[in-house]
Formats: sequence, structure tokens, C-alpha cells
Amino acid sequence: MKRIFDFIVALAALLVLSPMLFVVGLLVGFKLGSPIFFKQQRPGKSGKPFYILKFRTMTDERDSNGVLLPEEIRLTSFGLWLRSTSLDELPELINVLKGEMSLVGPRPLLMEYLPLYSDRQRRRMDVRPGITGWAQINGRNSISWNEKFDLDVWYVENRTFFLDVKIIWLTILKVFNREGIGHNNDVIMPKFTGNKVP
Repeated sequence: MKRIFDFIVALAALLVLSPMLFVVGLLVGFKLGSPIFFKQQRPGKSGKPFYILKFRTMTDERDSNGVLLPEEIRLTSFGLWLRSTSLDELPELINVLKGEMSLVGPRPLLMEYLPLYSDRQRRRMDVRPGITGWAQINGRNSISWNEKFDLDVWYVENRTFFLDVKIIWLTILKVFNREGIGHNNDVIMPKFTGNKVP
């Protein structure tokens, strides 16, 4: 039922939002250049890798040695606006159509985090990752990694169709009300280094 719901809603959303996607794509190309999409390998269900698709929010600025500058420097005001409105996440609807993601679930993090999870934290991999999730509507990037993982695991252990509908509805409200998002500290999380670090 969840997969059918994901597919129907993602397809309908892509059709309805296609004009907006086109405009945002044009703006990304004009302000940040090509490519307009950001693709990165992320772990899906059971850790199976897939390529997440987002609108690009950063420049490719590098230092004299050709190394990319820190994210805080490469994230432009336009990119920050895309993130704060969650418009950069819309291409992930394609990942949902392909069955790599769900509308609701723990956010897909970096591949390098996989060996750092505790056994309990690894339970977040028992379901497909989501565009939004329980942690996103309960603090997003303003909470610690451990709090975020606790919320993710709680979702995995208590997920229902009606909980998914509730999370989607609250996500929409938070995006429109801009609650707890829109500032640098709420958009860029420090890297997860495991539970051995205080």
C-alpha cells in the first residue's frame, strides 16, 4: 500500500509541479551554471546504494590547489533559499518513482556514515529513505545526530500509513510557515563522526 501510495502521489506531484520544476531549473542554470542537478550516491534500504537527485545549491569554487572550498562559502544566498524552501528536494520525486526512495522515511545520508552507526541506529536502513520524515518535522537540522537517529528509529518501529499522511501534511505546513528553517545553522549539519566522539 505504501509503495502504491508513493508512486501515485509522486507521479501526480511531478505532473502538477512540472512548470515550477522547469522555472527552478532555469534559475539554477542561470545563477549556478551547469549541471543544474546534484547527483550523489547514498545508501537506500538495507544500505543498497543509489544516486539521489536534487537541484544544485552550491557553486564549484575551488582553492589554488583545486580543492573545493567549504560548503559555507559555496552555498550562495540563492542556494540557501532553495534549501530553506525545500525546492532543491523536488527532483527526489523521480527517486520515489523509481522505487529508490519513499515520500516518508529516514533521510538518506552519506555512504561514509554506514560503518559509524550503532546497531540500533542501523535500523533506519530497514526501510526506504524518504524525502521527508519524522526527524524532519521534529527539528530537522536544529537537533543533534543522536536525537535525529532516535526519531528515525522510532519511525521505523511505529510506521503506519496514517503516520505517513500526518508527516506529509506537517511537512507542507512547516515549509509554508518556514518553521525552524531558512538559516545557515539549520541548513548545514556538521558531519557525523560516530558515537565515540563526545
